[in-house]
Amino acid sequence: MTLPIVWFILIAVLWTGYLALEGFDFGVGMLLRILGRDERERRAMVRTIGPHWDGNEVWLLTAGGATFAAFPEWYGTLFSGAYLALFLILLCLIVRVCAIEWRSKINSRAWRDAWDWAHTISAWIPSVLWGVAFANLVQGMRIEVVRTADGAVVDPARVPAHTLLRGASHQLTGGFLSLLTPFTLLGGAVTCLLFLTHGALFTALKTRGALSERAEALARACGAASTAVTAAWALWAQLAHSPNAAAWAPLVLTAVSLTASLALTRAGRTGPAFAAHLAGIACAVAFIFAAMAPHVMRSSIDGAYSLTIAQAASADATLLIMTIAAVVFVPGVLLYTAWGYKVFSGRISAEAINPDEGGLHPSRVRDSSQPEAVIGY
Repeated sequence: MTLPIVWFILIAVLWTGYLALEGFDFGVGMLLRILGRDERERRAMVRTIGPHWDGNEVWLLTAGGATFAAFPEWYGTLFSGAYLALFLILLCLIVRVCAIEWRSKINSRAWRDAWDWAHTISAWIPSVLWGVAFANLVQGMRIEVVRTADGAVVDPARVPAHTLLRGASHQLTGGFLSLLTPFTLLGGAVTCLLFLTHGALFTALKTRGALSERAEALARACGAASTAVTAAWALWAQLAHSPNAAAWAPLVLTAVSLTASLALTRAGRTGPAFAAHLAGIACAVAFIFAAMAPHVMRSSIDGAYSLTIAQAASADATLLIMTIAAVVFVPGVLLYTAWGYKVFSGRISAEAINPDEGGLHPSRVRDSSQPEAVIGY
């Protein structure tokens, strides 16, 4: 069981990297039409995440790939059962890519406004759905063990505790609406509010002047709401759904980190506040995975149908090869990620941006004889 547990922890680390880093990307997108009062400010906000958003999405791709390789039964059960929700998230991520990359291509207010709205909507939807998805992993879903040949549900008493049943598979049989409960919807509110606060803090940290001041003020309001809602959801999760007493440790650390971030924000110390909030999100993800253990997917129908770490894991040889590759390549990924944030650590001034600069004039979109310079974002 050593290697499966190691990879369960490593996948938790990958999701931590994604949600803690991509969280401020989503937050900036969610606030684009709220904080950005004109083209200068909206362009400044997009530029704050411009060097980072695509690198941050690599954490998601790696988490998905690692789950597929290390826990194929987990991957198959989750992605087939929650296909509609995951497809909607993927669609929003694609639209967000287009919005970020294409808004600067044509020098037209209508063009930029359309893509800014697309960016905002495609940031709000995943911010809620990610919370709903992880809350389902903690709460449990309507999972049953079904025979592959005839689709018959296997008696819970005949399902082995530590291995897969030959000729059968774990399947989510409840449908899309079964994923929506008061607990999971509150989980969606948690990630939404955390990402809003994260994005406001990042905007305050990366910009200057009035935009930075408004972002800091918004972070104070959102921080209070996100801390309260996260505390309520985490206590509900631990008391009602978690069999693991060790999950209290990351829960307490989450509370301490988010409370510290709120206090630092109110004291005007934006940098430490952002760091504390990032730590709070990381501890929250650690709590989610601790609350799930020893399962990767819990059944709300019968505990015998729950998919455990041991049942879902690949062969030890596969996990060993993956471990060697991780030891070789992950340090390099961490180093260049840190280097990228250091290189682009400066602040952006909205007042220094020329809103009329960059992009093709609408009348020349189809005319390639005299190309014009396009300034990104």
